[in-house]
Amino acid sequence: MKTVACVIQDGFAPFEFGVACEAFGLDRSEDGIPNFDFRVVAPRPGVVQSKMGFSLNVENDLSFAYEADLVVFCPLPREHWGSIDPLLLDVARDAVARGAWVISVCSGSFILAAAGVLDGRRATTHWMYAHHLTAMYPQIDVDPDVLFVQDGRIITSAGTAAGIDACLHLLRQEIGAELTNRIARRMVVPPQRDGGQAQFIDRPIPVVPSDSLALVADWAVENLREDLGVDQLAARALMSPRTFARRFKAEYGATPAAWLARQRIIHAQRMLERTDLPLEQIADQCGFGSAAVLRQNFARVLGLTPTAYRARFSCADEDCATEEDSDAA
Repeated sequence: MKTVACVIQDGFAPFEFGVACEAFGLDRSEDGIPNFDFRVVAPRPGVVQSKMGFSLNVENDLSFAYEADLVVFCPLPREHWGSIDPLLLDVARDAVARGAWVISVCSGSFILAAAGVLDGRRATTHWMYAHHLTAMYPQIDVDPDVLFVQDGRIITSAGTAAGIDACLHLLRQEIGAELTNRIARRMVVPPQRDGGQAQFIDRPIPVVPSDSLALVADWAVENLREDLGVDQLAARALMSPRTFARRFKAEYGATPAAWLARQRIIHAQRMLERTDLPLEQIADQCGFGSAAVLRQNFARVLGLTPTAYRARFSCADEDCATEEDSDAA
């Protein structure tokens, strides 16, 4: 992936637009991260009004979007859901037809839906709009409980900050976990949030109690090699397994087992990138037990084998030390 087109129109949301700019538009070559040819495009060049009372002067029409490796669709104002610019629909159809990556942020999914490229696919949008998307496009399998969905080379994300999760998810596939973690650190966000947007629906922002499970979670990440069942984690938290499982899901948005599986995959990614250890040893250190189990989980989550991932993203012979490594030294 070398070229990125970010599509905006009148009424664009500044934060979600900024997410695309931050993820793909900044020069991070000093950190060893490849730059993208990033351009903001609009149906008609010129002044494009935001929904916050200011405007941008966009120089590029949609021509670049027809050749970009990734096309990002920013949120669509609600008043336009039933009358989407045909020029945007053409761009979406073309991108999917030629196999480009496509990301929609928040209500940008309504553009993809109107273009017909989500028919028969699983997708998401902001939880406040999910029932509208379902009602308008019943042929789409709308999941209102997740932060993002990848179906093929189309990624739809939930509202606002979930766009960051979707962008980092794509970057992990294109440039690897190690470089993506560097980007996440610069953005001061976690490289991988677990759980879904269900934890944000119709609930006040929770106050993290003094007995938060963060210490137990941190300990688990440092001890992924161990047999970490709910019973063991609950004992460390001085709770019953049932209470721990309920509290963990409320705090992290995922069951302990699902969260641990994801942490083990992330750890395996980093070891595949940064070491030349055999798969059996990596599997053992990550808590998978055997290379066969590692392969099964890796392929299910990332869609490729550990060997293929290492061939694509290995930096074992390069300088891929991180700030964390330097601090540890």
